[in-house]
Amino acid sequence: MDSRLNAFLERAESVLARLEPLLPAVREPVDWDKALAARWVREGRVGYLMPLEVTLDMRLSDLIGVDHQRDQLGRNTQQFIDGLPANHALLWGSRGTGKSSLVRALLAEHAKAGLRLIEIERDHLGDLPRVVEQLQKLPQRFVLFCDDLSFDSGEGDYRVLKSVLDGSLEQAPDNVLLYATSNRRHLVPEKESDNAHWQRGDDGEIHPSEAVEDKIALSDRFGLWLSFYPFTQEHFLDVVEHWVGELAAKAGLEWQRDQAFDILAVRWATGRGNRNGRCAYQFARYWVGLKMLEQHP
Repeated sequence: MDSRLNAFLERAESVLARLEPLLPAVREPVDWDKALAARWVREGRVGYLMPLEVTLDMRLSDLIGVDHQRDQLGRNTQQFIDGLPANHALLWGSRGTGKSSLVRALLAEHAKAGLRLIEIERDHLGDLPRVVEQLQKLPQRFVLFCDDLSFDSGEGDYRVLKSVLDGSLEQAPDNVLLYATSNRRHLVPEKESDNAHWQRGDDGEIHPSEAVEDKIALSDRFGLWLSFYPFTQEHFLDVVEHWVGELAAKAGLEWQRDQAFDILAVRWATGRGNRNGRCAYQFARYWVGLKMLEQHP
């Protein structure tokens, strides 16, 4: 009897040894008293929150020329932190204009008040119910942040996402809010044919107006829409001046803005094909680094 039992235990250990690498690792719960941000990570069919090391160096005052958007989202976030009604927000518009930076600056502004940030990818939004389940009843206030939320033409999973967002957002506890950024206001590409031939579409759609409504319905899940527009040249140069001033001050570099400086910055933006905050910051790093290099023998 003992030999048969030992043989069974040995076989069981052998099976477990082969299965153990296939099982997900045991994850410790996030200590939200120490962690300010986390990312939802998919591992096989399950997922977990991975704490992130974040720096709080982005300030609201660093966001130049987007005062209206900053104030709107700031008020909404303050309402959320105070336990008052607040809306899920969609920040849409041109790339590099400060959408993601604004969300991260709000974390720096309100981290001491209990605000926490959780990054979740578009393809993982189907896990929203699992994420929300882990956050309810916690004392902190959580912004779920989905950067670059959009769909390519022909993708049909936006309908599934619409249902998930609908259920998850409506049933979410009052300490969870969703902020998303996108280059598109309606998240899904709209074709000219969607607005033509309302009685019968070119592609055989009997009720094309309903197709349009279906596409727009996804962005309707967000109660607050904030628009970010391309920078004018004056706006771009103001942002460049701000970042050069910040970086030069840290480096102990004296500088003065003049016409030659503006021409160089404009040429930099023209070469990149855009004028936005990201381009302005990159030029500031280039210019300050170049001046510091020139000072070295």
